[in-house]
Amino acid sequence: MKTANKIKQKFRTAGTRHGAYSVGMTALVIAIVIVFNLIVGQIPEAFRNVDVSSTNIYDISDTTTDLLDSLDKEVDMTVLAVKDETDERITTFLSKYESLSDQIHVEWIDPVLHPTALTEYDTTENTIVVSCPDTGKTTTVSFNDILVMDDYSYYYYGNTSYTEFDGEGQLTGAVNYVTNDTNHTIYQTTGHGESTLSSTITDLMEKNSYSLSEVNLLMATSIPEDCDLLLMYAPAADLSEDEAKMLSDYLAGGGKVLVLMGDTDASELPNLYGVLETYGITAADGYIADPGRCYQGNYYYIFPELSVSGELADGIESQMVLLTYARGLNLTDPARDTIAVTSFMASSDQAYAVTEDSQEQGEYTLGAVATETISSGDEDTGSSDTDGSDADSTDADSEDTDSSESGSADASEEKEARLTVISAGSLIDQSITDTFPQLENTQIFMNAVTANFEGVQNLSIAAKSLNVEYNTVQHAGLFSFLVIFGIPAVILIAGFTVWFRRRKA
Repeated sequence: MKTANKIKQKFRTAGTRHGAYSVGMTALVIAIVIVFNLIVGQIPEAFRNVDVSSTNIYDISDTTTDLLDSLDKEVDMTVLAVKDETDERITTFLSKYESLSDQIHVEWIDPVLHPTALTEYDTTENTIVVSCPDTGKTTTVSFNDILVMDDYSYYYYGNTSYTEFDGEGQLTGAVNYVTNDTNHTIYQTTGHGESTLSSTITDLMEKNSYSLSEVNLLMATSIPEDCDLLLMYAPAADLSEDEAKMLSDYLAGGGKVLVLMGDTDASELPNLYGVLETYGITAADGYIADPGRCYQGNYYYIFPELSVSGELADGIESQMVLLTYARGLNLTDPARDTIAVTSFMASSDQAYAVTEDSQEQGEYTLGAVATETISSGDEDTGSSDTDGSDADSTDADSEDTDSSESGSADASEEKEARLTVISAGSLIDQSITDTFPQLENTQIFMNAVTANFEGVQNLSIAAKSLNVEYNTVQHAGLFSFLVIFGIPAVILIAGFTVWFRRRKA
């Protein structure tokens, strides 16, 4: 009996009561955490995952959001992969992407449990099959295209690491392709020492569903009929007179041409610049140096002033584009009053056109667009048959009426010729676009391409880097001293003070 009383007395002490209280609170907190996790586990994955990556790989751009908001066709995404073995970044992004539109449906099929699925979809494992029942179009996106592996590290060191995450770009490009009924063909000229488009640019064109082909104007009698845009990228040699005429005729018929000039001096390209001069674009001598808008003191590395609007302004936020060793342009009066030419990229008024013999200060155009509205029925409507005879039958009157209506219909059909000239091919040089991904070089170029196609939006989205970003402080000085010595000293002194006061109490 005495033992029982002693035990009761122990449980009535202040220490015991505090201990029981602590145990109870601990149990309550654990129960709350368990219940909270059970509730959160019922929330869809797309909403419970928070993007804490340094490059925000799960962020969805306004370009994708606008496309999915306006989507009026169902899109099926069949993922042929083992979900539990798939990289978490891919599964998370697919979940977020599906939640953006009721028209997107994602289905996972395990190719191990269903091996015939690979044959049915005619593809390989770890692939997303994107299809649209309304258009009947299908395309595939490989996991290797979403998570871009570092080939150098793999082949030389045997390490598997990834450099880029391209989930949004690949999926949005695929959705655009399968839901879009129209395709556009871009022909790139060859035979004049043109530069080769980088993989960065060709990938962006593929995401926008552009078909890219080549044409040698010396071997062709005319520019292909299915050419929606003729691209000349940094030609090193001039056009022949026949090629220049072919180019002029193509523009006069409502064609679209995009020219990026290279390092070749204008005096070596008289025929090409002769075509440009017709549209009010002439060459300035030398390279452009701009002390007012240059990169770290290099006057030939220029950040042009942009004056973009309409399609050219889509997605342009920072207004930062880098050109190296750009040729200058001047805008003059076009050969015809129907031609309008405007500048969308220029140097500052502190720039110089530099040659071996001179330096000419002024503001120089670095990018310009010339447009001309052309009526396809001008020739038909301009002619009339009058033979002076008063004896016209009813059938003839009817034929004349039909002819007049046909001529009016033809006259109402208009085309817009468009010539875009950028004075530096370095705009899309891979050494710049890959080194400075934060710049908008590729955005302004793809906007210039897309502006040639009516009712088309630039949907090309660049991949996001997976490189680790470190927070560094240059010339830390006093700051580093405080972090290394000051803060620990303050913590130690505060701790000693608290200990000393409790000891005395």
